Amino acid sequence: MSDTLAQNLRLRLDLSYDGTEFHGWAAQPGLRTVEGTLTEALATVLRVPVTLTVAGRTDAGVHARGQVAHMDVPRGALAAAAGRSQDDPTRVLVRRVQGLLARDAGGPRGSADIVLHSAREVSPDFEARFSAVSREYTYRIAVGHFDPLRRRDVLWLAGPLDLNAMREAAASLLGEHDFLSYCKPRPGATTVRELLALDVAEAGELVTIHAVADAFCHSMVRTLVGSLLRVGEGQRDAAWPLRRLHEASRDGEVVVAPPHPLTLEKVNYPEPSQWAARAAASRAIRTLLED
Repeated sequence: MSDTLAQNLRLRLDLSYDGTEFHGWAAQPGLRTVEGTLTEALATVLRVPVTLTVAGRTDAGVHARGQVAHMDVPRGALAAAAGRSQDDPTRVLVRRVQGLLARDAGGPRGSADIVLHSAREVSPDFEARFSAVSREYTYRIAVGHFDPLRRRDVLWLAGPLDLNAMREAAASLLGEHDFLSYCKPRPGATTVRELLALDVAEAGELVTIHAVADAFCHSMVRTLVGSLLRVGEGQRDAAWPLRRLHEASRDGEVVVAPPHPLTLEKVNYPEPSQWAARAAASRAIRTLLED
């Protein structure tokens, strides 16, 4: 193999997906997943094995508008995939992969439930998971009025919500805490997180809950939402979510909201000069963390 073909480059991938028909991000034998579908399409075009590292591993049914992943690929494989095209090889890669994704979804090019927006070369310092400084999620709720066209990404509730009580409860959870009461813990993984924002707002006919943290452990956003909804529906007082946080245990009081109204909106990164330092710091804190 020539030196050119053997030389790897790192690509940052920006993508969106409708999580309805997927069994989550992570590849699982015999199941349709985002990682499995995207990896297969990339490997088909590049004709080399592909391994993806993702910023946030979403659960089954959860959507993403601003997911980020990275992969390392031989420079020669990328050039070969572009063939005789005079266009940038990364743009050719995106077009060819998108065609395969549409075929996988069983429709024309514009109907794929995964959209690869871009692939661009970045320095090896960039790590989609550990270089990130925060992730942003939005949970969407319809109160009273049900629009069947939004059934895939909105939770419908018949009764009213006390938004002021929900906001009071949300504000009490901000900061760095052990969120064990709001996570499904994994062996060896820390449940300490810094919750940067938890905003309850009205957006037209919807109520949205916008959550931002340095990282989220498994089911954390949906459990936070479930607790806020209990407050909003009058089943618990506004101080209850904080009491649950201080108990630092998972019990029968845990309420995990349904997955389909949740969307990963954005992953935030520092300036390129800070990628390596941020990755090193994140890895030191969360070596075994599941996002």
